[in-house]
Amino acid sequence: MSGIIAGLVTGFSLIVAIGAQNAYVLRMGLAKAHVALIVMLCTASDVVLIALGIGGLGRIFTAFPQLLTIFKWVGVAYLTYFALSCLRRAFGAAVLMPGEAPGVSKSGVVLTTLSLTFLNPHVYLDTVLLIGAIGNQYGTHRWWFGLGAALASALWFSGLGFGARYMSRWMARPVTWRVLDLAIALVMVIVAVRLATLHIAR
Repeated sequence: MSGIIAGLVTGFSLIVAIGAQNAYVLRMGLAKAHVALIVMLCTASDVVLIALGIGGLGRIFTAFPQLLTIFKWVGVAYLTYFALSCLRRAFGAAVLMPGEAPGVSKSGVVLTTLSLTFLNPHVYLDTVLLIGAIGNQYGTHRWWFGLGAALASALWFSGLGFGARYMSRWMARPVTWRVLDLAIALVMVIVAVRLATLHIAR
């Protein structure tokens, strides 16, 4: 039980932060668009990465840091594109309203969600390396630690995505959506800059 609680606390401490992935989950939750799918993908991705970290995959990234460098620059490019898309929506004629699904197919949602997750090297640093390293200190109880961290991800994304759906009633004004898109664009730019300046030790 102590391993699960430690993993839960560690997981929350790492995941509860303003970032590209969380901003996307929030926006789609407010729009009531493909929320269950996005929450499932984000949670499943974290579960897989945490399991790989507990299983010792972090040693590969330690031995081959150039892998993280590749993810870094592809992620910077994608985040920049996403920020520009948000700015285009914010200053465009059409404004998304609550309950309206964005003109994005399920396949587009899957691609965006997985891109914002796996093209961010911080995801690997937090889950595979950090959670993996801490979890392995628990020895035979390391998988209980991993379970706690995975539970934190499931609770966070479910609360963020489905909770945002019930907040959409306060998002009825078009100007609110323009401000939201501007804020998300800013988050994407900040994350992109942080990634671009991220030093990955060799």
